[in-house]
Amino acid sequence: MKTPKSSNRRPTVLILLFAAVSFGVILISIQSSLFSGSSTVRISKEDLLVLYDFQSRVQQCVANKGLGLTAEIIDHCKLVLKFPEGTNSTWYNAQFKVFEPLEYHYDVCDAILLWEQYRNMTTILTREYLDVRPDGWLDYAAKRIAQLGADKCYNQTLCEEHLNLILPPKAPFYPHQFQRCAVVGNSGDLLKTEFGPEIDGHDAVFRENEAPVNEKYAKYVGLKRDFRLVVRGAARNMIPILDGSDDEVLIIKSVTHRDFNAMIKEIPNPVYLFQGIVLRRGAKGTGMKSIELALSMCDIVNIYGFTVDPGYTEWTRYFSTPRKGHNPLQGRAYYQLLECLGVIRIHSPMRAERKQDWSDVPSKEVIHHAHSVALRLKRDQAGQPYEPGPFGSCKVWGTVGPKGSGPISGSPDMSEKRRNSNYNKWEILPFESLRKEAQEHYFQMGGVSLYKMDGNKLDDLVCVKHSVDKDGQQ
Repeated sequence: MKTPKSSNRRPTVLILLFAAVSFGVILISIQSSLFSGSSTVRISKEDLLVLYDFQSRVQQCVANKGLGLTAEIIDHCKLVLKFPEGTNSTWYNAQFKVFEPLEYHYDVCDAILLWEQYRNMTTILTREYLDVRPDGWLDYAAKRIAQLGADKCYNQTLCEEHLNLILPPKAPFYPHQFQRCAVVGNSGDLLKTEFGPEIDGHDAVFRENEAPVNEKYAKYVGLKRDFRLVVRGAARNMIPILDGSDDEVLIIKSVTHRDFNAMIKEIPNPVYLFQGIVLRRGAKGTGMKSIELALSMCDIVNIYGFTVDPGYTEWTRYFSTPRKGHNPLQGRAYYQLLECLGVIRIHSPMRAERKQDWSDVPSKEVIHHAHSVALRLKRDQAGQPYEPGPFGSCKVWGTVGPKGSGPISGSPDMSEKRRNSNYNKWEILPFESLRKEAQEHYFQMGGVSLYKMDGNKLDDLVCVKHSVDKDGQQ
C-alpha cells in the first residue's frame, strides 16, 4: 500500500528542523558573543533560537512548495533562495550584459516586519494624510500630480483642484474588511487551469490594468470584479474595459494626470490614488502593488496568474501576445518567500495538487513569535526602545475630528452620470456594516489609521488618530 505524501514528509520535516536548529545553536554562541560586545545590539540565545527555528520552517516550506527552489540559511535573519541547476535563465540585463542569477538574498526579519505593517495600514492617498504629513501639501502632493508642472505645491488651492476628484477625507477601506481575497495577475498560465469559479468565490477580487473580464475568459479568470489597479498607459482604454461595471473600484498606481481626470469625470466608478509606496524588492510592478493593496484589506490573499514556479520560459498574458516584462526568476523567488512567510497563497497550474492544505507554512503563532523577536532586534540595532504593537513605528502623529477633514472626493465639473452615482459609497460606508473582525481591529487600534511615509523604512509611519464614539462612528 502506498504511503500518503504527508506521512513521508513528516520524518523529513523533523530531521531538517533538528538539523537547522542544531546549526543555529552552534552559531548562537558565536553571534551572542559578538553581540555582547556591542552597546546597541543585545539579543538573547533564546531569541536567536526562535529566529533559527523560524528560518528552518521557512526553509522546509520552500523545499516542499517551491518546485525545486531551496533556501539556504545564512544567519538568524538572512537566507538565500536558489533555483535548481539547469533552470532556464532567460532574462538578459542589457545594462550589465549578464543573464539573471539563479539565487537571491533576503532578510527574513525585515520581511516579516514589513508585511505585518501592511495588515494594519491603508494604502490609499487621503486628505488627512496630506494634512498631517509635514509639508504634505507642499512637497508630497506635487509628486502625485503629473500635470502640475512643478515640484512643489506653492498654491495649495490649485493642487487641491487637481486632487479633489480622487481624494477622500479619510481612508475609505479598513484592515480586515474582507476575509478571503483573490489577486489575479495577467499571466498566460491562467489559460492552463480553469480557476474562474474558484476566483469568483472570494469576498473581493483584485485585477490589473487592461485585463478583460468577460465570458470568453470567464472559466479561466472569473467574472467577479471589485478592485482594479491601473497605470497611466491603461487610462485611455479603461472605459471599454470596465464595460458598464459601475461598482468596480479603480486605484491609480502612480500619479493623476489629464488622461485619468478626463476619464474619471465621465464614469460612475469609485476612483482613488494608490499612496505610492516605493519598496526596493525583487518583485516589482502592478502585481506587487495589487498584493500590497489587498493585504491592507484582507485576512487571506490568494494570488493567481503570477507564473511563480520554476520552469517558466517566456512572458505571456492570457489576453494578448507574449511581451517582455519584469524579471521572472527574481519575482518568482520573492513570491515564494512571501508564501512561506504566511503573507500570500500561490495558485499555479504547475502545482499538481490543487487542494493544498498549507500545512507547510509556519503557523500564525510561530510567525507572531518570530515577528516579536525580529522587532525587538531591529529596535535594539537602531538604539531605540522596544515598543510592542503597531504604533512603535509611528514617526508622525496627527489628530482629526469625527468627520475627517474636507469634503468627499469629487469636483464641480463632474458629469451628471458620475454626480448622481454611488461612486463615493466607500467614503460614507456605515461602520456597523463592516465585518466583525474589521470593527474589532479598528477598536483595538484606538481609531488610528497608519500610512507609510516614504521608501521601505520600517520606522516611518504617519499615524492619524480619529475621534471615535462608543458606536464606532468617526
